[in-house]
Amino acid sequence: MSTRRQQRMDMAELNRIAQQGWAGELRLYEPMRKHTSWRTGGPAQRAYFPRDLGDLVRFARAMPKDEPLYVVGLGSNLLVRDGGLQGTVAFTHGALGQIRVEHNTAGTQLVYAEAGVASPKVARFAANHDLVGAEFLAGIPGTVGGALAMNAGCYGSETWEIVESVLCLREDGELVRRAPHEFEIDYRYVAPRQRAAPDPASRIASHVREWFAAAWFKLPSGDGEQSRRVIKELLERRIATQPLDQPNAGSVFRNPPGDYAARLIESCGLKGFAIGAAVVSPKHANFIVNTGDATAADIEALIEKMQATVWERCGIQLEREVRIIGDRA
Repeated sequence: MSTRRQQRMDMAELNRIAQQGWAGELRLYEPMRKHTSWRTGGPAQRAYFPRDLGDLVRFARAMPKDEPLYVVGLGSNLLVRDGGLQGTVAFTHGALGQIRVEHNTAGTQLVYAEAGVASPKVARFAANHDLVGAEFLAGIPGTVGGALAMNAGCYGSETWEIVESVLCLREDGELVRRAPHEFEIDYRYVAPRQRAAPDPASRIASHVREWFAAAWFKLPSGDGEQSRRVIKELLERRIATQPLDQPNAGSVFRNPPGDYAARLIESCGLKGFAIGAAVVSPKHANFIVNTGDATAADIEALIEKMQATVWERCGIQLEREVRIIGDRA
């Protein structure tokens, strides 16, 4: 199909869905390099910027069931290939930004945070309300949605350790509150648990897509001032050990059992190794930085090089933390 014909079809689709009454903004061929922390990647065929959670719900209800849909926060754990994405990307950051203190039926204080809230903001918000236990979130660069999806963690703590429940958006536009036991949760891994349920509406079916829309974090009361000191120390440690002055996506690989990916990569002499403008950070070997105009292909090739080298020299297969999506150019 010619590019011009495809653009005419996309414009017709844009006009059709503009009549659905959504409050957000829909764009065609949105450059994903603007929305990923690596600052590279091809265009999304369609990109939707909802106004709020309710607007995203209406959008999901109107989406064709066979439409590829990606939900993205800050793009801090994501590599979009140079050929871009077919389908639609919905962006949560700046839209799903509600955060507040609530109470559950037992009277326990909870922090409710929507998927687009930056994880460090949750840490600061909790500390400012004299709630403790979320300090480690200050070291996670993405949003709540991303932290939930991969059980993000650092400094010995993980996201799902403090989750009381989550709010999930189903592909049919329904919002469902779910408990942690409805998911398989492991190190940097979260997946729906397939199980029978008395209420079919609450069952997580493999054929029904869901995305995290919000979470309730259970945090005990404590010393907010001390919590803020801990957050400051964690941020100083992060600045000292990670290449935050260059575009990166955080840790590229999971730590293998009993070891550290950074140690293995460094032991193979790969610090500073480059493919194009993609470089293994001299500051932290488990980070790849974009030193200028790195393509997604450069970064993906470097990821594969790091895996192959560590396997060859150490006999350990490194598993990616970062998600790679889209088409090659």
